[in-house]
Amino acid sequence: MYSLIWRLLPGPTALKVVLALILAVAVFFLLMEVVFPWVSSLMPYTEVSVS
Repeated sequence: MYSLIWRLLPGPTALKVVLALILAVAVFFLLMEVVFPWVSSLMPYTEVSVS
């Protein structure tokens, strides 16, 4: 999977590293802003007592 992404990125190695870092940061922010808050709303955090 990672080798496919590496081959698809254009340019020399230095540019590929920069683009890969930008891609990783974009995925991180997408997860933090969209996916994790959505999953958090589905989690039963209000039921924390042990019966």
